[in-house]
Amino acid sequence: MSDSTSRVLGRLGVVGDAGVVRIEDRYDTGIDDLWAAVTDPDRLARWYGKVEGDLRLGGSFTVYVESAELESIGQVEVCEAPARLRVTTRETDESAHRGDGPPPFRQTIEATLIADGSQTILTIEIAGLPLDKIEYFGAGWQLRAENLAAYLTHQEPPDPEPRWADLVPAYQHLAATIR
Repeated sequence: MSDSTSRVLGRLGVVGDAGVVRIEDRYDTGIDDLWAAVTDPDRLARWYGKVEGDLRLGGSFTVYVESAELESIGQVEVCEAPARLRVTTRETDESAHRGDGPPPFRQTIEATLIADGSQTILTIEIAGLPLDKIEYFGAGWQLRAENLAAYLTHQEPPDPEPRWADLVPAYQHLAATIR
């Protein structure tokens, strides 16, 4: 990942009446290491959230993202190591009642990894998002991608509040082009 803090990694789109966020970045690690960082529960907990359950094809799991106070249930739909992972998730009703976000919805998260020498390109596409909140999902997923980069390079992740304040206007501009 580059040092530029103003860089926007994402694109926003629409499929039907739902939003899509696509985040792409290049990481300074091999494909097997990056695959482990996005599929191993212990490693996921260091940059994303606590994941428990059966992470094999067809398996069910729970995820808790502390920074968003979000608890979801999910299922593994595709698992083609080390190149492609697709899961569906839905926030629990209890989690939604505690928060101030949209009502629970089903989203599909697909990660695609491509080796490029000693680096790996990771594309994460999240579909099924509420279109009226798409800019916030874009900023949030970029923060997660930046947390992953920091974790992989043994650095502290960016301070989320000022980074959020930097990213939201850029994603609001992108959202205006698809509404």
